[in-house]
Amino acid sequence: MRQVGVLCAAALYALDHHLPRLADDHANARRLAEGLAAVRGIGVDPVQVQTNIVIFELAGAGAANFVSRAAAAGVRLHAIGPSRIRAVTHLDVSGDDIDTAVRALGRVAAETL
Repeated sequence: MRQVGVLCAAALYALDHHLPRLADDHANARRLAEGLAAVRGIGVDPVQVQTNIVIFELAGAGAANFVSRAAAAGVRLHAIGPSRIRAVTHLDVSGDDIDTAVRALGRVAAETL
């Protein structure tokens, strides 16, 4: 736990400088969920998205393959189960980036699901 001070300093900086813009991250996550909800083979309930984290389900297993193909398309995700994927919005993700990601993930879904 020697580095706990470094982690705390980063957290304090975020609270002092980025707290007001958390609403933007949350709105972008909801926008992502709404876009993904319209993609065949992807299951997500946008109403359940309350923070900057979006968890979605694929029709059938294959999350690792989907994540790999998404990365090749420029969208970084994390498989958290055989058919579950986690996406996170943050300071470096804009509304335009969300639209680009939804289009890219739609293409990946059409190819793999």
